[in-house]
Amino acid sequence: MFSVLNSYLCATIRKNVQVNMKRFNYFLISALAALMLACGTSSKVPITGRKHSLLVSDSQILSLSKQEYSKFLSSAKLSSNAANTAMVKRVGQRLAKAVETYLVNNGYQDELKNFEWEFNLVADNQVNAFCMPGGKIVVYEGLLPVSQDEASLAIVLGHEIAHAVAKHSAEQMSKKMRQAYGTQIGGSILGAIGGQTVGDIAQIAAGQYFSFRNLKYSRDNESEADHMGLIFAAMAGYDPSVAVGFWQRMAAKSGNSNGSDMFSDHPSDAKRIAAIQQLLPEAMAYYKAATQSAANSSTNSNSNKANTKPATKNKGSKSVSASDLYRKTKSK
Repeated sequence: MFSVLNSYLCATIRKNVQVNMKRFNYFLISALAALMLACGTSSKVPITGRKHSLLVSDSQILSLSKQEYSKFLSSAKLSSNAANTAMVKRVGQRLAKAVETYLVNNGYQDELKNFEWEFNLVADNQVNAFCMPGGKIVVYEGLLPVSQDEASLAIVLGHEIAHAVAKHSAEQMSKKMRQAYGTQIGGSILGAIGGQTVGDIAQIAAGQYFSFRNLKYSRDNESEADHMGLIFAAMAGYDPSVAVGFWQRMAAKSGNSNGSDMFSDHPSDAKRIAAIQQLLPEAMAYYKAATQSAANSSTNSNSNKANTKPATKNKGSKSVSASDLYRKTKSK
C-alpha cells in the first residue's frame, strides 16, 4: 500500500513540476521575445534620416559578410578585361571617397571603421552587381552593356553601396529574428522550448539562413537605396540624370527572355523612374556642388602651378625669388 501511494505521489509531483516548468519556460521565452522585439540598437540612416532598430551588431554582420565574400571569390572567375576592371575600380573608389566624405561631415565618422572597400569585376554574363556589408562590391560583366558608361555604372554601384551604408542587411536579419520569435510565441513555445524554433533563431543570427548575395530587401529598402545611391553618385561628380535612361534600359532588358532578375523585388519600373525624376532636383543640387568644387580645385591647382614657375628674367634686371622677397620683408 505504501509503495503504491509513494508511486502516485512521485508521479503527481513530476507532472506538476513538468507543468510548472512549461509555464516558466513560456513566461521566460515570452519575456525574452518581448524584450527582443522591443529592443535593439537604434540607428539613423544617412541621407534619409529614417530610424530603425537592429538586433545584430556591426561586428556580427561584418564577420558573416567576410566569410561569404571569401567563399564567393574562391569560386568566382575574375574578369580578364583590364580596361573594364580598371573602370569598375575607378568608379567604385570615387564613390567610396564621396561616401566617406559625407559620413565624416555629417556625424557618421564612427561608421568608417566598418568599411574596407574592395571592387571586383567577375566574368559572368548575368546583369547583376552587389555590395556586401563592409564595402565588398562585385560587378558582373553582363551589367556593363546595359550601364554603357561610367555615370550609369555609378548609379548602380551607388544603389548597392547605399544598401551597405543604410545597414539593410542587418535590418533584414533583425526582421527574420523577430519573426522567428513571433512564431515561437504564437504557436510552438510549449513544444519547442530548447528545440527547433530556438535553434532557428540562433541559426539566423549565425547567418545560416542568410545570404548577402541573394538577399531580398523590402521595397522600402530598395526605394531608399535608389534615393541614397542617386545622391552618392551626384556627390561623386556623376550626372544623376542618366539614371532615368539606365532604368529604362533595365526595364527593356527585363522584358525579354534573357532579362535580369537583379531588380525583380524592386519597385516597378514605372514607379521607380517616376520616383527618380522627383528626386532629380535634389540630386542635381549635389551634382552641381560637386562639379563646382572640382572646378575650383582645378583652378587652384593650375594657379599654384603657375605661381611655382621661375620668374622670367627681364633684360637688364635681376630675377627675384620668393626667398628674396621674404628676406627683403624681414630687413624692412
